[in-house]
Amino acid sequence: MDKKSADSPPTGDLFTEMLRIQGDAAREVMKGFMPEIAYPVPQDEVLKEWGDAASKLQQMWMDQYREQQDALPEMPAPLLADPSQWMGMMQGWYQKNPLANPESQRQLWQEGMALWDNIMAQYGLGPDGKGAGNLEPELPRKDRRFADPAWRDSPVFALIHQTYLLLAERIQQMVDKIDDIDDAEREKIRFATRASLEAMSPANFPMMNPVVLEKTIENRGANLVKGMERLAHDLEKGQLTHTDNDAFRLGENIAATPGKVVHETPLYQIIQYTPTTENVHETPLIIFPPWINRFYILDLNEKKSFIRWAVAQGLTVFVVSWHSANEELIDTSWDDYIRAQIDVIDHVRERLDVPDVHTIGYCVAGTTLAATLAILAERGQADKVRSATFFTAQVDFEEAGELKVFIDDNQLEMVRQASRDGFLDGRYMAATFNLLRGRDLIWNYVVNHYLLCEDYPAFDLLHWNSDVTNLPAEWHQSYLRDLYRDNRLVQPGSLTADGTPIDLGKIKTPAYIQAGREDHIAPPGSVFRLTEHISGPARFVLAGSGHIAGVVNPPAAKKYQHWTSDEKATSLDDFIAKATEHPGSWWNDWLDWLSGYSDGKIPAKGKRKPGGKGDTVIEDAPGRYVRER
Repeated sequence: MDKKSADSPPTGDLFTEMLRIQGDAAREVMKGFMPEIAYPVPQDEVLKEWGDAASKLQQMWMDQYREQQDALPEMPAPLLADPSQWMGMMQGWYQKNPLANPESQRQLWQEGMALWDNIMAQYGLGPDGKGAGNLEPELPRKDRRFADPAWRDSPVFALIHQTYLLLAERIQQMVDKIDDIDDAEREKIRFATRASLEAMSPANFPMMNPVVLEKTIENRGANLVKGMERLAHDLEKGQLTHTDNDAFRLGENIAATPGKVVHETPLYQIIQYTPTTENVHETPLIIFPPWINRFYILDLNEKKSFIRWAVAQGLTVFVVSWHSANEELIDTSWDDYIRAQIDVIDHVRERLDVPDVHTIGYCVAGTTLAATLAILAERGQADKVRSATFFTAQVDFEEAGELKVFIDDNQLEMVRQASRDGFLDGRYMAATFNLLRGRDLIWNYVVNHYLLCEDYPAFDLLHWNSDVTNLPAEWHQSYLRDLYRDNRLVQPGSLTADGTPIDLGKIKTPAYIQAGREDHIAPPGSVFRLTEHISGPARFVLAGSGHIAGVVNPPAAKKYQHWTSDEKATSLDDFIAKATEHPGSWWNDWLDWLSGYSDGKIPAKGKRKPGGKGDTVIEDAPGRYVRER
């Protein structure tokens, strides 16, 4: 390494120092031109108090980390516990990237000076100012983190956040100019760069956030004290708090659709829901939710519940409630989840004395459902499943999106070390998903609930998101390695389960494939590829929004939109070019499609009403598995 590279400070230090210098310079500029407008800038005493508070926050964070390390020295640092991990990656990037090029630095400097001249002129300052500022300055860059008028009321804070946005924009663009790296490495650097830039937003630093400064003055620092208490609590539990969890009670105001647990094994419970119509479709519906989260994402409340809505359409609905992994499930593998899906299908067929069932697989359970269908086809038992619906499910992981930045040998080893006692603590997975949307799911809450100390909202979706489940380590490792990293599921015969080779090309079961246009977990282009690997008829539907809101979108809400096409498409782009946009939910389109593969209706009696006369059940829905941690 040459001396210049060796002496280069971490990008985080450069960035913080640059912003500090800009803040000091801006204050001096304000004093020189119009001293009376410099008052919004915090004085040295206030800055010192904030500096002490920030140091205390950092010290609390590191103390908590050290306590965890003392108790579990073999464990890696929890995600986000040690910012130096990200800063180290950024320093390595900085030594390579074109920002070190003198010409690039000169261009960035000129662009920054032009930005400053433009902004100061709008406030009536500088050589181009006329002495009277605009009441509504037109700042060149918009970002919702800086939407509060306080970021525009003072030229100081306007300069700080606009300069940050310029630098962040240019730094991210420069990732594409780094030489001598492959696409996978570039994607990792792009992700790390974005995450670091989000962490370094001036909105996250109390002394640089005018909204936080104003709140602290009004509350005499009480918001900071309470915020630190919240931070300590969240560090102790190892998870960021997103909502008022005391506002929700399982079986009362979430997961409240009436039903009974009709069967269980150590791995899962089967819930059958009570019909609300006099007659029901003869072919029942089984929903396989992902075991990465709790099943009740599909039963949040009366208005949002897909389960309640499906029951109201005359479907006999069964849902699998997976058991969060514990010491008894440490040897659970993908084979066990596939066997479980087959067992559920057989149990429902036997319980209702029907030849076949409709199925839904959501996310990872949809991936598994595809493998299940392939195995049934290989065994000559494909007729057990009349139709298969896939919610945001991938089978081809070549273009699986940003989650792939976590799938390399180093990351897999970290996950292996984190999987104590044979299972992975669900908080690690939650932190990973939060990182994918760090601005919304991490830093937004840091500002609102640690710094501003606003009340937590009573938001059922966020409550579900924080209700994590543990994952069997053996399954998790093989899933990441065999599917995400090596993409073996789409290679005929490369994988076997329960002693049977998996060939997706043998699936002829009619399929309904739903994807979310803004899905960052299962990108729509990746989901679309499922249509290329199965042999039966497939209807692909693209929904507005993402991985959750794109699925949980009841017709009554009249939100978002969806796209359909009856023409064969060769890619997602080709589908979009041919598709027709429809307002609102896709649920009714799915119901129309499903009805085309259904028999007639029969009276909702006998075991169609779980827990009736002569029907032995285990307990009321939502069952005890969903309550166990």
